[in-house]
Amino acid sequence: MKTSRNQRGKNELNSRHSHERGNPQVNKMELINRVADKTGLKKKDAEQAVNSVFEIIEEALGAGEKVQVIGFGTFETRARAARSGRNPQTGEVIEIPASTVPAFKPGNKLKESTR
Repeated sequence: MKTSRNQRGKNELNSRHSHERGNPQVNKMELINRVADKTGLKKKDAEQAVNSVFEIIEEALGAGEKVQVIGFGTFETRARAARSGRNPQTGEVIEIPASTVPAFKPGNKLKESTR
């Protein structure tokens, strides 16, 4: 049985996972769905768990702590030195102040999984 172009589009949009729609991106909602599927948690509980992990990482980095997950990677902050930049609209040289930025260094297991 043939399906119309509109019907195929609806089926693709109703697919639970973005990778099933040909989208190689995992956003927060997709992450929540996958946690719920993998653990058997209700979606609301999976959302709370995912949000809690992100909050804990954010709080730790804000306090100057590293978050290390062996095999996965390390979240940390790095000092970025002051530097000169250029306003792209005017071409004017501007000074960009020093700042602290979040950084992620992948662990060996994560590196291996992407090779």
